[in-house]
Amino acid sequence: MKRNMKEWALALMNNPKRPALPLMTHPGIELIGKHVIDAVTDGEVHYEAIKALYDRYPEVAACMIMDLSVEAEAFGATVNFEQDANPTVVGRLVADAEQINALGIPPVESGRIPQILKAVKLASENLDIPVLAGCIGPYSLAGRLYDITEMMMGIYIDPDAMRVLLDKCTRFLISYCKALKAAGANGVVMAEPAAGLLSDNDCRQFSSEYVKQIVDAVQDDNFMVILHNCGNTGHCTGAMVATGAMAYHFGNSIDMADALAGCGEDVLVMGNLDPAGVFRMADAQTVYDKAKSLLDNFGAHRNFILSSGCDIPPGVPVENIEAFYRALNDYNNR
Repeated sequence: MKRNMKEWALALMNNPKRPALPLMTHPGIELIGKHVIDAVTDGEVHYEAIKALYDRYPEVAACMIMDLSVEAEAFGATVNFEQDANPTVVGRLVADAEQINALGIPPVESGRIPQILKAVKLASENLDIPVLAGCIGPYSLAGRLYDITEMMMGIYIDPDAMRVLLDKCTRFLISYCKALKAAGANGVVMAEPAAGLLSDNDCRQFSSEYVKQIVDAVQDDNFMVILHNCGNTGHCTGAMVATGAMAYHFGNSIDMADALAGCGEDVLVMGNLDPAGVFRMADAQTVYDKAKSLLDNFGAHRNFILSSGCDIPPGVPVENIEAFYRALNDYNNR
């Protein structure tokens, strides 16, 4: 369903009650009795998991699974699948400048992308809230194709080759985001965690410059880019903001006070309850207390959106998710 996302963001800012937007699909997969491998290979199962969460929780948007193997697989990378864990990229697809130059840019019909587009289409047609698809960022994608450690050395040893690879990744991601948009997505959560390993200056050169190309190509009134960087500890917030994305999503390693100060008041700033250490491993009371503390500290900021610090993993107890929303409800009704 087409909707004005600038107006949606403004409505969230102007609402006296704080909204929440945890990045979660895995709890929905478990609610419908399926496994991760089912959702990442079948668009209908993916959609049913999203709908199960929509039916159960007061979501302001529906978030799709953060599967950071889809785009690399489309390029031809080998992907390992497990029953109850996100797929992972295995090995290197390209290892030198010659292989980078020979690398083709795949069509958006490659690999499992048609299943992602099916899930987007079903969610867009059946849910009355914005649908936020997911994709990987250009630097993180390049790192999965070239190896992330080698990529970090490559930007100093052979920056020209790395830029060729980043350009190919960017061109593909533009096509992919356009396909998500055409399928009905109202925005995309772009995960660029590997860029958090870079300095602010290197992040600007080898991530933000390319993210901005994607933002400029696809973001408009009806489609927003939410840039997620859970590797940022505060050292590259400036580089994130330089992309011009409509919203920024932060991991639990950053102080949200610094994130809010670095982003300004005119964009949505989302974060940052620890998805593993708190959501999955802590008890419900701890989840409640941590979520309430974030709201008490930052809820006065009109652009603050309570969220998880990253994609909520498999195996999170239902009572912990309910404690998260109970903290939100108690804060809003204080």
